[in-house]
Amino acid sequence: MTPVPILSLFPARSRSAITSPDASLAVVALAAVASSLFFYVFPGVDMSVSRWFYDATDGFVLADRPPLRALRSSSTWIMAGVLLLALFQVARHALAGRIAGQVARRSLWLLSGLVVGPGLLVNGVLKEHWGRPRPIATDLFGGEAPFQTVWVISDWCDRNCSFVSGEASSAAWLVAAALIAPRRFRTAATALAAIYAVALSINRIAFGAHWLSDVLLAWLLCALVFMALARLILTPGAGGAWRPFSVRSSEGGRR
Repeated sequence: MTPVPILSLFPARSRSAITSPDASLAVVALAAVASSLFFYVFPGVDMSVSRWFYDATDGFVLADRPPLRALRSSSTWIMAGVLLLALFQVARHALAGRIAGQVARRSLWLLSGLVVGPGLLVNGVLKEHWGRPRPIATDLFGGEAPFQTVWVISDWCDRNCSFVSGEASSAAWLVAAALIAPRRFRTAATALAAIYAVALSINRIAFGAHWLSDVLLAWLLCALVFMALARLILTPGAGGAWRPFSVRSSEGGRR
């Protein structure tokens, strides 16, 4: 049995119960279903969390804080930098005739994850067609639209709606990028990316732009996409070992 790639960052004792890529996909899928059911049955959790950041007189006051606005703006530049680096890696290995090598395939996996996850699934399908109004647009927080539960399609938002969070999905992609960083930087990069991703996601809730469920489901759905694409792109063969974050590069060393 092959180790679960993400769990390979941790000691063997902590991952002994789950040892196959299919099991790891199933765990994340079950987490997404369980989270969806939880927020559907207990919609008050979404409302309560958003109320933490809301003042009846001044609204979502943190939305005007310059440091938090700068935090949000920073994600555009960081994502652009990671994207350019991934494109450079693909182009460099393609010109050298090593496009099938593991390093190039990792960059291809990262790019395809951005397109399919945050791009198509989140921004192309869910945000455009589910119509969930953002917290600030609801009558709970000074708007006109009624609160809508997760996965309920409504006509209270026409485009770029609340479900799910596009910026949280992009933040999850940055964590995926950290997981394929060179081995000597990987642990630190992953820890920093995770902290940054959580900060960006909480920022969106604090601004009244997203519900807690929008953020959590964005993470889980994108994790499913990234893991499924890793199975397709990073697996050497149909029955080969699936180790996207701990693999030998085409040059023969470990990254």
